Amino acid sequence: MIGTTEILVAGAVLGAGTYAYRVAGPLLHTWFTPSLRVQALMTIAATVLLFALGVTSALMDGTHLADAARPAGVAVGAVLAWRRAPFVVVVVAAAGTAAGLRLLGL
Repeated sequence: MIGTTEILVAGAVLGAGTYAYRVAGPLLHTWFTPSLRVQALMTIAATVLLFALGVTSALMDGTHLADAARPAGVAVGAVLAWRRAPFVVVVVAAAGTAAGLRLLGL
């Protein structure tokens, strides 16, 4: 059984690790600067990872495929964001689309 001491130690270790991780960026940035090619590749990699996370979240519900309303709502939101609609409009339209489709039983 886990006691209070173990929880406090785990919290302190996680806090120290998080702080060290966040401080490492600014400290290492002055010590090491990646080339422009590496910076461009890192930007592309971050974009691909975020896109993959979005697609996975839109299409999957745990270990099963999501209902049709979720990807439709995400698609509406993506089109509106691509067309540079205000953020509130994107969110409300996406949620409204998903809610409307679910109300219709899709």
